Amino acid sequence: MKDNIGIVGYGLYFPSRKMTAREIADATEGGWTEQAVIEKLGIEEKFLPGKDDGTQEMGVYAAKDALKQTGTDPKEIDLLLSIGEEWKEYPLTTSGIYIQEQIGAVNAWAIDVQQRCCSTISAMKIAKDMMMADEQIKTVMIAGGYRNGDFVDYTDPSMSMMYNLSAAGGALILKKGHPENILLGSHVITDGSMARDAGVVYGGTENPITCENISKAYKSLTLMNPAHMKERLNNVSMDNWMFCIDEALRKSGMKRDEINYLAVLHFKRSMYHVILEQLGLTNDQSVYLSKYGHAGQLDQIISLHEGLKRGKIKKGSNIAMIAAGIGYAWAANIIRWG
Repeated sequence: MKDNIGIVGYGLYFPSRKMTAREIADATEGGWTEQAVIEKLGIEEKFLPGKDDGTQEMGVYAAKDALKQTGTDPKEIDLLLSIGEEWKEYPLTTSGIYIQEQIGAVNAWAIDVQQRCCSTISAMKIAKDMMMADEQIKTVMIAGGYRNGDFVDYTDPSMSMMYNLSAAGGALILKKGHPENILLGSHVITDGSMARDAGVVYGGTENPITCENISKAYKSLTLMNPAHMKERLNNVSMDNWMFCIDEALRKSGMKRDEINYLAVLHFKRSMYHVILEQLGLTNDQSVYLSKYGHAGQLDQIISLHEGLKRGKIKKGSNIAMIAAGIGYAWAANIIRWG
């Protein structure tokens, strides 16, 4: 048991503002109806950040919630991995170090982990591997915020896959030797052929923001190579997901029929049902995040919360967390709860 890496608990933060399916449809200026947003895109409502909901600050809110929920002393934290997004209050500041200071984790060191919507699962793998390799790291906090929805142009038809981008903060605390909620196997795949198929067009060194482009610069998250991305995803995405899941299961000494709950990111309804079918799971073994939207890499923490709240995750449940992120990356892990 001393080698177990267990989840002590989690924390969440959600802004008070929301955007409904009707408001999303209106923002598309006739491109989508409210019914289609709900039924096809699977969005009933999502969260919008308020004035004080910066990316780093939402990570702080969630981290503090995790400390409160678990009764953890921040001085016990040895390492803080930030999973917050690059779109944040001040460019080139390190989010993990900011969160560390704000929560009083004075004995920790911090680093930022960036893999878009795969950041949480990858950070969990990194946390486990580092705790196994370094005897001085016994408690790790993973925390961050997400508000990439700021960049969405709802009048851009190619961006419909990102109309669901939401806002939230999330955190996890993992501990070496913790006897419950054991993190078992993980597996991650990346495919560099799509590294620049999607992203924010303006604001970097290639296309700096100027007086001429400023009106569109802050709404320039888009598919930069949509034909290639669509073709490539159609060819490899489902296979890569299933491979990650099967590898995570293999490393955990399990098979697909031992999965009891799927913690899955938010995407269109049809894809959600295909994945459940491929894994032989039912709607009772997962939660579709239609009232949250897609808070990027925080979806898995939100799904964990909803699964516990609804009684879908019980003592002894085997949880599979899965994610995918632009770049492109796929990831899965297995957690034995309780």
